[in-house]
Amino acid sequence: MVMPGIAASGGLDAYLPLVFLLALSFGFAVFSVALAPFVGPRRYNRAKSEPYECGIEASPNPVAGGGRIPVKFYLTGMLFILFDIEMVFLYPYAVAADAVGMFGFIAVTIFIIAITIPYVYEWARGGLEWD
Repeated sequence: MVMPGIAASGGLDAYLPLVFLLALSFGFAVFSVALAPFVGPRRYNRAKSEPYECGIEASPNPVAGGGRIPVKFYLTGMLFILFDIEMVFLYPYAVAADAVGMFGFIAVTIFIIAITIPYVYEWARGGLEWD
């Protein structure tokens, strides 16, 4: 059975548009980065060298003092990454669940068990409580 859009000969001719697109995108990226210093504005001032925090002027020390950042920021970031990883793997399974059969079901069950461990850790550390 020949897939639509793939050459019947089975040669590498079917991949030529993909190679061309990758070469074009890589060339555009290199061209843009190489050209930016020459065409970009060169107006440097004090405001550009200071850290930017959501439009609010940065304070020299955190409110809690001591220069430490609360662990809740890292736990929130970890929760976001876990959710992203979960969606990247579970969405394709949900789309093709009937095609992968029992092997896919067992693989997704193992994945859900493995991804539950960081969620339990996050919950135990208080990352799911919003103060």
